Amino acid sequence: MKIAQQVIDGVYGYQEAADAYNVTYQMVYGWVRKLKAGGPEALVDRRGKAKEVAEQSAEDKLKQENRELRKRVRELEVAEALLKKSGKFNEGRIVKPVSS
Repeated sequence: MKIAQQVIDGVYGYQEAADAYNVTYQMVYGWVRKLKAGGPEALVDRRGKAKEVAEQSAEDKLKQENRELRKRVRELEVAEALLKKSGKFNEGRIVKPVSS
């Protein structure tokens, strides 16, 4: 935020700030643009953070549910394959081992 504010205040130009702080011109430009458009909150790094459920649209909620269901299906497919491989799965039924 300090770098972007210095550019806005006229202390540095974009390239001067980039050189002074050893960052790229594009980074400085992006920070200044975000700071001007949204204030300090706009510079918070939100990468990898999921939206709060309250912020999600109905479509986003459905997409999330779909991802979770697909993941669960994959987990069940793996479990089924392991059971088949172990010989404890027969035509959709779990077969109890025969006691000797």
